[in-house]
Amino acid sequence: MEPPGKSYTIEDILEALPHRYPFLLVDRILETDGATRMVALKNVTINEAYFQGHFPAHPVMPGVLVVEALAQAGVLLLFVADKQRHSKLVYFSGIDNFRFRNPVTPGDQLRLQVSVLRKRARYFKMKGEAWVGDALVAEGELSCTVVDRPTGR
Repeated sequence: MEPPGKSYTIEDILEALPHRYPFLLVDRILETDGATRMVALKNVTINEAYFQGHFPAHPVMPGVLVVEALAQAGVLLLFVADKQRHSKLVYFSGIDNFRFRNPVTPGDQLRLQVSVLRKRARYFKMKGEAWVGDALVAEGELSCTVVDRPTGR
């Protein structure tokens, strides 16, 4: 378990996640206990490629990318402190009870909060919440399975 309030930088995130531009959707980890809870940030800028088409006159971050940002925060919760992470993969396996409350627009700072609801062997169910300031913009449950990385890849 990590020390309470442990934070991580983008370098730590790049070490723990396989995602890269334009699909890396977590900029900083503010805090984690290394086992059950994490708070991370995604800075939303007009330079994001998806704003060119979603929507040109009224740019809104696609909801599916808000879900993906929460999923990436969930993977970071499982992996950022795990020294064996390079031998594992996480497969996103489900979304339940997801709701979008407010749009996310350029200039927003998305605060991603994930917490483990259930763990059974390699299966995890997490609660995800996305906030902009004091406003809850999205929430739901995410499921994933941790598997061994195939050898030779």
